[in-house]
Amino acid sequence: MPVGKPPVGFQSELTGTGAPGDWKVVLADAPSAFQPLTPGALNTAKRGVLAQLAADATEERFPVLVFQEEVFGDFSFTTKFKCVDGKVEQMAGVAFRYQDPKNYYIVRANALGNSFRFYKFVNGERSAPVGPGDIPIPRGVWHEMTIECKGNQIRCLLNGKEAIPTLTDNSFPFGKLGFWTKSDSVTQFADARITYTPRETLAKTLVRDVLAKFGYIAGVTIYMPKTGGKGLGIVASNQEKTIGDKGGEVEQQVFDKDVIFSGPEKQRSLYLITLPMHDRNGEVVAAVRLDLGAFPGQTEKNAILRAMPAIKLMEGRFKDARDLLE
Repeated sequence: MPVGKPPVGFQSELTGTGAPGDWKVVLADAPSAFQPLTPGALNTAKRGVLAQLAADATEERFPVLVFQEEVFGDFSFTTKFKCVDGKVEQMAGVAFRYQDPKNYYIVRANALGNSFRFYKFVNGERSAPVGPGDIPIPRGVWHEMTIECKGNQIRCLLNGKEAIPTLTDNSFPFGKLGFWTKSDSVTQFADARITYTPRETLAKTLVRDVLAKFGYIAGVTIYMPKTGGKGLGIVASNQEKTIGDKGGEVEQQVFDKDVIFSGPEKQRSLYLITLPMHDRNGEVVAAVRLDLGAFPGQTEKNAILRAMPAIKLMEGRFKDARDLLE
């Protein structure tokens, strides 16, 4: 990713008070992916790493850089980290099963305090820490942190060794993932990688259930507002390759004006109808296109009658827009 800019697909957030984090890709000496040619040779190379650069020393300041494009349940996440500087704190952490700035798990390494600990934020309140307080984590040296989640079981490893006994916690079954620091910590991260079991959102489950229940429906596509409010995007469809594609003018009008559009698609012998989908308060939360099997004399009135049971089934399965994406 471009040096000097925040990484694409992430959002800077803040737990506590103080200035937000200054997250950028910078050039730094980092472990090389290649083995040295001679024993004892330095195995580093100048390359792009992620850095938190703001040195605001506010005590209860926790900058978080959250990955926005996926929600994780069960996973194994590993990242290298280096505590570079900080007068008050020198910390590096990973926030996981992240709900919002007040609710998530955190594992963090402390170079000044020589500790490696787990705790959680629930409604903004920090739990008591769990983990060793006498483990050397030298500043200016690359280390490796691993978090493994399976159900309510959490494992935390430092440099390949289990540093904290396996934890059991039911607070957050899934959530986003992000990089974390504290106070004036200047910290670098590199070589982040994740292996995970993809979660099926409720929107995807509804697509599958509608197709199974209504044999005359050949396709279902759900459009919802994109992050940042710039138009609609496909969040679920029986055509998996289209997920993430932008919505068009028809879908946008259905969403904005709470109206229905329909018409034949002769090439595939289908009748397409796009309807608004409402939450429990009657607010439009999505535009849904149903691909109906066409027949001679198909009219919009008949298409609506055929489509409404599917929409009602979906509307009865959630309370608000957030439910569809969880």
